Amino acid sequence: MSEAHLLELAGVKAGYGRTEVLHGVDLFVREGELVALIGSNGAGKSTLLKTVVGLVRPTQGAITYGGRPIGASRPERLVRDGVSLVPEGRLLFGALTVRENLELGAYGLGRRRSAAIADGLERVRALFPVLAERAQQPAETLSGGEQQMLAVARALMSQPTLLLLDEPSLGLAPKVIAEIFSALDVLRGEGVTILLVEQDARLALKHADRGYVMRTGRIVLEGTARELLADENVRQIYLGSWRGEGSA
Repeated sequence: MSEAHLLELAGVKAGYGRTEVLHGVDLFVREGELVALIGSNGAGKSTLLKTVVGLVRPTQGAITYGGRPIGASRPERLVRDGVSLVPEGRLLFGALTVRENLELGAYGLGRRRSAAIADGLERVRALFPVLAERAQQPAETLSGGEQQMLAVARALMSQPTLLLLDEPSLGLAPKVIAEIFSALDVLRGEGVTILLVEQDARLALKHADRGYVMRTGRIVLEGTARELLADENVRQIYLGSWRGEGSA
């Protein structure tokens, strides 16, 4: 695996209006890694992902992707450059079919769109066979697990180099969660770099190479997945409390 940092945040501050949510975040993701970002609700994890993809503008600090500054880039430009987000809540087009939702995932690729759709549908068929069976169904008729698969699949249609996922296991049955995380393992094996926000810390770190723990808009702990799984602070935050409040 290359040691190059595909994504890097240095001293990033961001928020909404006058409310600052990220307070100087430093984080990097190497090419080919699966990196987990864990922490309690309200820690700023989703805001961090939105800042990376241009939905929230950083007020300070630098974000680089492939060595190029992207802090001022528009979301559609980042999609063309290989950055794709699977948002919390899926945000599917319920009245459109599964196939139509997938095709929209490649919408921003311009002249590459037709080839991307053909390649993407084949990839989706291999990762999530049930979506091929449901291709002509409205997305709103799918089960919750199938909708989450569709959200991941739609993000893959843009042929991302960097895939960001926000709480992909939320509200799903264990069997479906296992299928989705198995797909993430396959994607990492194919060379897709993944930054994963996940409320289930144990699950995330089981599949990750490295991880970061976020609390109140700051990174308070980082390490390999094995190190974080063995860390008492991570065990405490997983149970809903934190030892050493002063570290935030």
